[in-house]
Amino acid sequence: MPSGLSRIASAALCAAALGGCATLFDSTEQSVLVQTVLDHQQVSAIGCVLSNDRGRWFVTSPGRVTVRKSTQPLVVDCRREDVWAYDQIEARQNASRWGNIIFTLGAGQIVDKQTGAGFDLPSTLTVVLQRGEGAAARGAPQQQPMPTSSIY
Repeated sequence: MPSGLSRIASAALCAAALGGCATLFDSTEQSVLVQTVLDHQQVSAIGCVLSNDRGRWFVTSPGRVTVRKSTQPLVVDCRREDVWAYDQIEARQNASRWGNIIFTLGAGQIVDKQTGAGFDLPSTLTVVLQRGEGAAARGAPQQQPMPTSSIY
């Protein structure tokens, strides 16, 4: 019969192994709060489009939106009248990395990169607005117009 110490060690090892694969336990989606700031003050009612290789989402700041995780940067494009912002937010690998490498011999790491589950964005995205003609005049890539659809 195993001693109490070996039971604890076995339980810890199992928990670490199970925690190694973000695909199994982490969501492929993440809720982020988008805030917009101009001249060191928060500005409301700015329309923002967030996009990555997994999709495109719209939010009015300050506001929350749920995005699909990805290893690719999240592009944030906010505009209203004469203020705008364009930024790219890098996703960071979360704590599942070492569990994937150690306990799944790297297989979990490959799956997590494909699903984005092993990567997190900051929970709050603070976007600094600028005044002027907009991102087009400053060389930011133009996004294709979103298709419109009717919801009945």
